[in-house]
Formats: sequence, structure tokens, C-alpha cells
Amino acid sequence: MKLLILNGVNLNLTGKREKGVYGEESLESINRELEEYARKRGHGVDFFQSNVEGELCTRIQEAEGKYDGIVLNAGAYTHYSVALRDAIAAVSVPVVEVHMSNVHAREEFRRNSVLTPVCRGEILGFGKKSYILAMESFFL
Repeated sequence: MKLLILNGVNLNLTGKREKGVYGEESLESINRELEEYARKRGHGVDFFQSNVEGELCTRIQEAEGKYDGIVLNAGAYTHYSVALRDAIAAVSVPVVEVHMSNVHAREEFRRNSVLTPVCRGEILGFGKKSYILAMESFFL
């Protein structure tokens, strides 16, 4: 099985910004751990992060036929990106939405996701382990 881990806007600053929310570990370090986790289970994983909405949409569209699933942390795009929502709805590759923080315990605007209705599921609030849980949902 091959998964694509997509990270959206500002997630490149993980470990530097809002450490109380996102922790002190960098996205690169988290990705290395996720890669090792997948490898030990006999699966492959690729990573992509962008602050550009259209680049994320392109990666979702290009996932067709290449990946068995997508793990997506869209960051702030979660709350308003109809473009990402439409890209997810346009492909047959299942997508699991993830968030490291519990968005329902944060600001009101973070409690709504335009992506959730077109995703296979949503996992949130477990820090970097949210990604692992999302990966496991494909490995089962």
C-alpha cells in the first residue's frame, strides 16, 4: 500500500509556531517517524507540504492511480477551501482528514470543516499520532 501525506498552509512551521498547540517537533522529524512507521509495516509513503492551495489540489488530482489513500492536514484551508473540497470529491482516492490539535476545543471558526463531508474520516487531537491513526485506518 502507498499513501500520500499532504500538509497544507503553515505546517512547514510545525515545531516553531504555537508550540503549546503543535508541539516542538518539526514537520521533517514527524515525517521521518511516519516514514519509518509505514516501512516497518511494509507500506510506502510520500510527503508533500505547500502553502499554496492550488499545489495541494494538483497533488490530490495526481494521486489517482498512484496512491491507495491520502492523509491530509490542510491547516487553515480546512475551514474555507472549496477548491480542496472539490479536488477531494473529484478523485476516487480516499482521503482521511487529520489535525494535530482538537479543533473543537479551539476558536469557533476552527470547528467547521468544508472538507469533512467528502473525506473518508477525520482524526484530530492526538498530536503527531493523528497521522499514525489515519495511516492505520488504511492499513487495516
